[in-house]
Amino acid sequence: MSKFLEEDFLLQSDLAARLYHEYASDLPIVDYHSHLPPDAIAANLNFANITRIWLAGDHYKWRAQRVLGVEEKYITGDASDFEKFKKWAACVPYTVRNPLYHWTHMELKNPFGIREMLNAENAEKIYEQTGAKLQNAAFTPQGLLTHFKVEMVGTTDDPLSDLADHKQIRASDFTTRVQPSFRPDKAFNLAGGETFRDYIRSLNEVSGIEIKDLDSLLQALQQRVDYFHVNACRIADHGLSHMPTSDFDRGQLNSVFKDVLQGKDQSALASQDAFTGYVLYELCKMYYRHGWVQQFHLGALRNNNTRQLQTLGPDTGYDSIGDYPQALNLARFLNLLEKESCLTKTILYNLNPSDNEVFAAMTGNFQSEGIIGKVQFGAGWWFLDQLQGMTDQMNSLSNIGLIACFIGMLTDSRSFLSYSRHEYFRRLLCNLFASDMNNGLLPNDIEWMGKIIKDICYYNAKSYFQL
Repeated sequence: MSKFLEEDFLLQSDLAARLYHEYASDLPIVDYHSHLPPDAIAANLNFANITRIWLAGDHYKWRAQRVLGVEEKYITGDASDFEKFKKWAACVPYTVRNPLYHWTHMELKNPFGIREMLNAENAEKIYEQTGAKLQNAAFTPQGLLTHFKVEMVGTTDDPLSDLADHKQIRASDFTTRVQPSFRPDKAFNLAGGETFRDYIRSLNEVSGIEIKDLDSLLQALQQRVDYFHVNACRIADHGLSHMPTSDFDRGQLNSVFKDVLQGKDQSALASQDAFTGYVLYELCKMYYRHGWVQQFHLGALRNNNTRQLQTLGPDTGYDSIGDYPQALNLARFLNLLEKESCLTKTILYNLNPSDNEVFAAMTGNFQSEGIIGKVQFGAGWWFLDQLQGMTDQMNSLSNIGLIACFIGMLTDSRSFLSYSRHEYFRRLLCNLFASDMNNGLLPNDIEWMGKIIKDICYYNAKSYFQL
């Protein structure tokens, strides 16, 4: 029986341990979607302390602290770094059965070598131990990526970015491939008022194209797609509550868009979904021409606490799972691209676990000759990247699709310590396969099952993204 955080953690049989240690544990990582800051990778400066690398920007930890009644000044406020860490340490014992309890101690163990359970009593000692190690060269952003054997990491970048940090990284001798991903969500926000107009003005400036109608908007976006492609971008990403409609009237949208540019927002909200659908459709055709992979993260219900939104801004831990209808619009949108013969490689992620089978089934409708797993059911994401969520996702994929073609785990994180999530995933994957083998549901062919596991953990993604 495996014990907490020891060598065979999560591996509930000798066979599971053998699959993990012989086939999965030492593989490199292809982290094709993350929110790591490219400027931090380029600068490669040491973090001052563990609070800066571990707690800053971590919505998971922030939400847990709020449940426990921690004052906001110790979460996102002006308390000192040590005070924030000590508050988090006092919370950790109460996170049992939440993935934070596992992640916290896995991340202290690797890379810091700390095996103690974090709490208020040992917080100061662990703060000092980690702080000392963080000053070593091995604990810079580049040092940590090397330590975790990250072969490729995809950042998430706005079309306005000049990608200067990516250029600097590519010109250096750093061996991990750091690739930008095109994230155009702000270009869809037709009903955003002055915020949207400010964004369009910035897009106008960076593209060098005067945006006065839909044609010029698409020309500006094409310029940015081309610029990103020249600078090694091969992936686009989109965060949407649901796939937008594929039923749009271009002439009407052009009229509404021109009105919005003039400050006339009367029809913007009513046209928002159709506008998103049209612009996204045109972007997807651009991605296809460049041979990119497109990702759709669907199902988040964002900014639920408007009082805190006004105080702290977006992306501060007040998003949750939405219950949007997904199947019909998703099918129609992908079919529209398929009819035009311009559906590129696509990864679909659901945030609502009730959509697992819907998404797994959808992928089978749009595969192509000569491409293994062209349309992918993406790994458990955000609220679902925990043991039950990942298990359910892999079971749905196994039952309805082919898990052998799965491109595996991604971090979707802002922290350089989050690569323990790949270890978490790999241990769970090996335990799932071993359980089926021990129960006679799969043959006891260790070499073949080991190959499948290696493919899911690394080789499928390496091939899918042509690394």
